[in-house]
Amino acid sequence: MSNNDIIVSLDIGTSKVRAIIGEINNGTFNIIGVGSADSEGIRKGAIVDIDQTVQSIRNAVDHAERMVGIQISEVYVGISGNHIGLMTSHGVVAVSNEDREIGEEDMERVLKAAEVIAIPPEREIIDVVARQYVVDGLEGIQDPRGMIGVRLEVEATIITGAKTAIHNLLRCVEKSGLKVKDLVLMSLGSGLLSLSKDEKGMGSVLVDIGAGMTTIAVFEEGSMVATSTLPIGGEFVTNDIAYGLRTLTEQAEKVKLKYGCAWLDDAASDVVFKVTRIGSNVDKEFTQEDLATIIEPRVQEIFQLIHQEVKRLGYTELPGGYILTGGTVAMPGVLQVARHELAASVRIAVPDYIGVRDPGYTSGVGILHNVIRGIKVRPANNNPGGGGNNKKPTNRVKPNPAPEEEQKPGFFERLKNMFSELI
Repeated sequence: MSNNDIIVSLDIGTSKVRAIIGEINNGTFNIIGVGSADSEGIRKGAIVDIDQTVQSIRNAVDHAERMVGIQISEVYVGISGNHIGLMTSHGVVAVSNEDREIGEEDMERVLKAAEVIAIPPEREIIDVVARQYVVDGLEGIQDPRGMIGVRLEVEATIITGAKTAIHNLLRCVEKSGLKVKDLVLMSLGSGLLSLSKDEKGMGSVLVDIGAGMTTIAVFEEGSMVATSTLPIGGEFVTNDIAYGLRTLTEQAEKVKLKYGCAWLDDAASDVVFKVTRIGSNVDKEFTQEDLATIIEPRVQEIFQLIHQEVKRLGYTELPGGYILTGGTVAMPGVLQVARHELAASVRIAVPDYIGVRDPGYTSGVGILHNVIRGIKVRPANNNPGGGGNNKKPTNRVKPNPAPEEEQKPGFFERLKNMFSELI
């Protein structure tokens, strides 16, 4: 593997921290390593204990490093939560080249121009996503590079977040010994990976049901137009099982993962398991049907809340339906409950890569897809907003890390040095 072909995503969730290593090789992308660790210090998607979160990140990254045999130095970090907000913006610049050919520098400048908007002091720009470019009045352009024009405009979505949440997340990753290459909105990455062009164009809802929270993202006309977060997820199902069976939460989680079924009609009466009840050393026997009678009402409630929230956002009928992802939707029967409660077309999105074929990995793989899109569409040294949005992947195989000064400069660095010498 050569320089600049390894990218790593970090998905810090309520129940799991996942580090996923991707490799770009001759235009193809593959997942080559996955590290996972139990998440400590996160409650309902928010960091509540920095030291515990740092340890969880280290455990996940160490796991991924051992799998592939490389040292990870830089990561792309996923961000989500109820503090995320979307704003629309418009940028206009004059094309700078004498021959009026639009280049990467013009795209960078127009995105910078779109960034110049008033935002509250407690918020920070995470990313700027171009919805469409307009060249001399011609709309609907996705990539204007190489086109001839005088005036370049962009219709963009500005993604903002609370400074406190952003800086706490960055602090955790940096304290674990990693450099944050960029922050990526997880629902944006998941949408890029999970939704087809038609689903994004006609209108659909991406629902990510994690352990501590559920993230809803509405896509229409090719772009994300609304997002919301509900403080409910798989943890609530686990707590219900713990109360219903009167057992420890840890044992309830194991029972849920092994025997859980969200649709009572699919549950088997002959599948039997035992749990140790609180305050007793005696094991009590239950069937999968008993478990389903506890799980089904909570899963129904989750989808009822999702339906209400989508209506509150102002979207009633979207032809693309609902696309489900997240660790909780892997439970048998969830799809049937979703179809019944949402009364729409529903499917579960799973990444199509070896080693990550599970809905719980969609966010992590989606982050990598967002980075790849950035490499293809964005200028290499673009820095829109928040913190260091350089989309160029720079993780390297480093058994013996060398000082930065001794490393061979890349093509863009050599080009920059040539221009500085000329000036």
